[in-house]
Amino acid sequence: MAPVNTDPHRWWGLVVIALAQLMVVLDSTIVNVALPSAQDELGMTDGDRTWVITAYTLAFGGLLLLGGRIADLVGRKRTFVIGLIGFAAASALGGAAVSPGMLFGARALQGAFAAVLAPTALSLLATTFTDPRERGKAFGVFGALAGSGSVMGFIVGGLLTEYLNWRWCLYVNTPIAVLALLGAFAVLRDRPARAGARLDVPGVLLGCGGLVAIVYGFNEAESHGWSDAFVLGLLTGGAVLLAAFVWWQARAPLPLLPLHIVKDRDRAGCFLTMMLAIMGMFGLFLFMTYYFQVVLGYSPARTGLAFVPITLATVTVSTQFAARLLHHVPPRALMAPGMLLGACGMALLTRLTVDSSYAADILPGLLLVGVGMGLTYMPVFATVTAGVAPRDSGVTSATLNTSQQVGGSIGTALLNTLATTSTAGYLAHSARPAVVTREAVVHGYTVALWCATALMLLAGLATALLVTARAPKHAAPAKEPVTEPVA
Repeated sequence: MAPVNTDPHRWWGLVVIALAQLMVVLDSTIVNVALPSAQDELGMTDGDRTWVITAYTLAFGGLLLLGGRIADLVGRKRTFVIGLIGFAAASALGGAAVSPGMLFGARALQGAFAAVLAPTALSLLATTFTDPRERGKAFGVFGALAGSGSVMGFIVGGLLTEYLNWRWCLYVNTPIAVLALLGAFAVLRDRPARAGARLDVPGVLLGCGGLVAIVYGFNEAESHGWSDAFVLGLLTGGAVLLAAFVWWQARAPLPLLPLHIVKDRDRAGCFLTMMLAIMGMFGLFLFMTYYFQVVLGYSPARTGLAFVPITLATVTVSTQFAARLLHHVPPRALMAPGMLLGACGMALLTRLTVDSSYAADILPGLLLVGVGMGLTYMPVFATVTAGVAPRDSGVTSATLNTSQQVGGSIGTALLNTLATTSTAGYLAHSARPAVVTREAVVHGYTVALWCATALMLLAGLATALLVTARAPKHAAPAKEPVTEPVA
């Protein structure tokens, strides 16, 4: 029997919150399969195509810590509604794009509103379900959506692109948002704004400015070269802005990122591990999408299905194996081998040729990467949140999500530049460039995948050296983490 003061509409509220979460998670992968079609129709260059992905992840990651602050200022339900309306409008704008710039801008707007929506949805869930048993069930549903959303994105993106149009990968968000919006007005309770909440505007400008400069610099290296003054200026300027961000966070009265969160050795190791691993993963998704469709001639729907094994392996290993083993072994005993398996899977995929077999040459690598990520995800989330004071639980979770989105942005830009420059170099040294175009493209992909392999190995090294937490049953008792809005 639930406590007397529980919301009678709480389970319908979970449906509304889950719809919003599904929409945000889907958009991390749904456009991947549609990207070749969008690139052809809008005339994007190989160097610029990554902005369809990085514009979303960069805005999402760069503004995520700010999202909870906005909820503190204007109230959670109101912020949730604003996020839904903005996300739906940005999606419709992207679907109607007539130029690459218009699509990139719409994706950045989607990411900005997702950064408002995601932490607000999480905090609404925490305050709607106050009974510990019900909260466990609600967060289980929420987590299942987060885990399965990526595979749904690949499948839905492939089907929409093949049977309707790539634009529907963006239009599809509008009816979902409308349903969630109607439900929000009907069943969600409003929460008052937090007194004294303020926005850390300098922190936002310094942090986002630094990230944008670095990602833009990696993208421009494809056309200008790594030694170009403009590229070096962007990378150097980005590093200076991020250093200034850290300096300001140590002095700001209400910092976006309280530095004590990342000074803890175990949490810092988990943040670094996740960022490096996601850098490699986003590159893998980008290159395999083009490899399946452009090199092997797969349809968009078949491409979406080709990604299913890696996601199923990740979800299965994370929930059925890592979650159980974590009670008996230290986190790094799962994370380090996981990253090593992920690196082995990436290394297997560097053997791709223009006529590789899916079952024999591609599937083993994808499965190894999936198993490796499954062994890593669960220990990372558990270690990051273990023993965190209730007032810091929201910002800690947001920081982990930020490391994922920022890793995706930087990894996509960096690995795409390596792939395109390697392809151009291969063609330049070929006597018959018109004949070996596909071989050159695959060569570029494999060079980038070798870099992704190195990133996975670095992630494993970071885990082995930094994460020293013991198995939960041997660790000192900690306060039960309570999810709150970003502080």
